[in-house]
Amino acid sequence: MGVIVDEQVLTCSISPTRFFKAFFVDSKNLLPKILPTVFKSAEYIEGNGGSILLLSFYEGNEVKTMKHKVEEIDEANLVYKFSIIEGANIGVDFESVKSVNKVEAGPDGGCILKSVVTYNTKGDNENVIQESIKKAKESLVGFFQAVVGHLHSNPDAYN
Repeated sequence: MGVIVDEQVLTCSISPTRFFKAFFVDSKNLLPKILPTVFKSAEYIEGNGGSILLLSFYEGNEVKTMKHKVEEIDEANLVYKFSIIEGANIGVDFESVKSVNKVEAGPDGGCILKSVVTYNTKGDNENVIQESIKKAKESLVGFFQAVVGHLHSNPDAYN
């Protein structure tokens, strides 16, 4: 088993608090709304206060469902931590996947999203593992761009 740590930094002109609320706090409502061809639904299904987020994807997507165990939502410090506990090759190519996301103030009133994902790999299928990580990074960029576009088009949302 190996460990791969992947960092991604994305910037936009949306304020940190507004972006955090939309992208993390209300993701279960917003992502299916703005990406209806990707997300069938997103709902909290277990835990005290709903600590397991079940994401369901439409047919044609490689992954049908994915479960995130929400470890922390810190609205004061704009930190969101979760682990993928089901889907995304968990148990096949990955023992575990943990994500730590921090939103910080950026230039000109915008924000910077810093995402650090730690992959504990299983087996030695290097090509599949690297391809899965590449797809995850591309997905984060796509979700980020969709949320930013939505917030630009809806300037009163999440204020």
